[in-house]
Amino acid sequence: MQPQHEPERITDLSRLRAFMNPLRMQLYRLLYAAGTATASQLAEHVAETPSLVSYHLRKLAEHGFVRQASGRGGDGRERWWEVASQEGWGFRDSDFADTPEGAAAVGAVTRGMLDTRVAQYRTYLDQKPAWGKEWSDASFTSEWLLDLNPAELAELGSELDALVRRWRERGQAAGKAGDTTGREHVSVQLYGFPFRP
Repeated sequence: MQPQHEPERITDLSRLRAFMNPLRMQLYRLLYAAGTATASQLAEHVAETPSLVSYHLRKLAEHGFVRQASGRGGDGRERWWEVASQEGWGFRDSDFADTPEGAAAVGAVTRGMLDTRVAQYRTYLDQKPAWGKEWSDASFTSEWLLDLNPAELAELGSELDALVRRWRERGQAAGKAGDTTGREHVSVQLYGFPFRP
């Protein structure tokens, strides 16, 4: 049985604050999807200057989220970057709730993540006809209204996490085996939260 890989749990406020800048969140997501990229390549995607992108990549590197990619860059003039861990990162609100600064950082980062995800989904919806019938039929959006207690919601989250990790590993294995035909980056966004009607 393979060891279970878990995302790094961020508990240090200064590290969490690194993602209060929405551009850093966007750069991290782009770099995660690309595998490796230069500041110039990423700058084209975010409509910013390479020097500004480079600055933000260095800030993410200071906090251990990205690093220079080894074995890349022929002439040494351009740095290649990659995320520090393919497992990603996460945090618990409760780790930061004891101070106003921590609560504000959690709110800002969480809202920034939501804004980035919504923008990504809106872009897909705007481009949906260009993806063709096969992709548009395969894509999905769902909402289920459940009656759960906190422990059950946490268990559901763990089960969904394990399921998505299994599919991610399957895609990675296929890519390593050279099976890249018809494969695209796919964003799976699931939310589970309490509400009162």
